[in-house]
Amino acid sequence: MEIGYVILYVGDLAASVGFYRDVVGFEYKFTDAGYAEFDAGGVRFALYERRRAEWLTGRDVAPGAGGEVVVMVADADACAERLAGLGVALLSGPADRPWGHRTVHVADPDGFVVEFAAEIPRARGRRRT
Repeated sequence: MEIGYVILYVGDLAASVGFYRDVVGFEYKFTDAGYAEFDAGGVRFALYERRRAEWLTGRDVAPGAGGEVVVMVADADACAERLAGLGVALLSGPADRPWGHRTVHVADPDGFVVEFAAEIPRARGRRRT
């Protein structure tokens, strides 16, 4: 089994396409019928207009930022500088996290959190549950 797509329901497709293409840096593929697709390092990442989601899911999809997209980068500090240069407000970071990432957080046009994370040595070991 594998994940085929990750899709976010968005309010303004054009604004979100611009954000994920120009700010996050995902490779934009196409837009068709309220749907936009990107190549995110071998993973298909997509956006779908929230107003069309009821047709797709059979129920109304409320706006909200109940998720997070994590993008692995080589250098979180350089990423933070690039984001600041683009005028993107940082929610947090750069900061070292105990699970072995140095992270920077921003919000996309719909309020979804986007984390840029670089691998660093872990502050603590992981345990199996």
